[in-house]
Amino acid sequence: MKLLLAATLVCLTAQGKALADNKMCSPADTSVKSGYAPVNGLKLYYEIHGAGEPLILLHGGVGSGEMFAPILPALGKNRQVITVDLQAHGRTADIDRPLSFEAMADDIAALMKHLSIRQADVMGYSLGGGVALQVTIRHPELVRKLVVVSAPYKREGWYPELLAGQAQMGPAVAEAMKQTPLYTAYARIAPRVEDWPKLITKLGELMKKPYDWSNEIKAIKSPVMIVAGDADGISIAHISEFFALLGGGLHDAGWDGSNRPANRLAILPGTIHYNMFMSPALAPAVTPFLDEPMPKAK
Repeated sequence: MKLLLAATLVCLTAQGKALADNKMCSPADTSVKSGYAPVNGLKLYYEIHGAGEPLILLHGGVGSGEMFAPILPALGKNRQVITVDLQAHGRTADIDRPLSFEAMADDIAALMKHLSIRQADVMGYSLGGGVALQVTIRHPELVRKLVVVSAPYKREGWYPELLAGQAQMGPAVAEAMKQTPLYTAYARIAPRVEDWPKLITKLGELMKKPYDWSNEIKAIKSPVMIVAGDADGISIAHISEFFALLGGGLHDAGWDGSNRPANRLAILPGTIHYNMFMSPALAPAVTPFLDEPMPKAK
């Protein structure tokens, strides 16, 4: 128990330290619009940056939309970027509802309706990657393109040591984490700081639940890009399987690229799970994919 608790804290603290070292905070930009959308019993916090075609960013577990501050300028050069604080995260207060990928995906669909967004690109990191996948699976008409960053398509995609650590997340971990930068970042903006143990416990409960979205992923029609680090918390073998479900890596593209799949895969060198969301290589990797014209229907 002590070893698993320590491993969990090391993993989560690494992410928190990355936030602190990079002075993560909301950009001091008066052009940013923010608000709370009343969706599914939540007051869902969002920010709108810039103008153009919409891109919705979904953060990782225990984080908030602020995680993407280092890459927002690059992503927002020619598009409108919308960051969201998921249930119980950041400025969005928790409600009496378990955390689930499906429910949080429905929250994003309801937010889009609230903001009168007919269709958007959706990009999610880690926990947010699972939510982004479920938005695409459950509400395919809303997603133009999907970017999944450092997220598996089934629970077993995580390395065993991470699964063991995730299973220990609960009140004891929450108390120990009060000495970490992640808690400091949470306490600075959370509407109810006393909900911290609930967040960690609910995340632990979510991470324990088995899931496998193989069949649903095969049916996705939107172009998809998968991004992972070469030293991520998810194995390269799993990422290869994920890409194969989307028709990638199964055959040669041909000398002229005519047999190249519409979906994309990027492995970022020298990148780990806990700094992926702010890697300087992330925006340059995904921007060409987002900027490409939609493929013609076959």
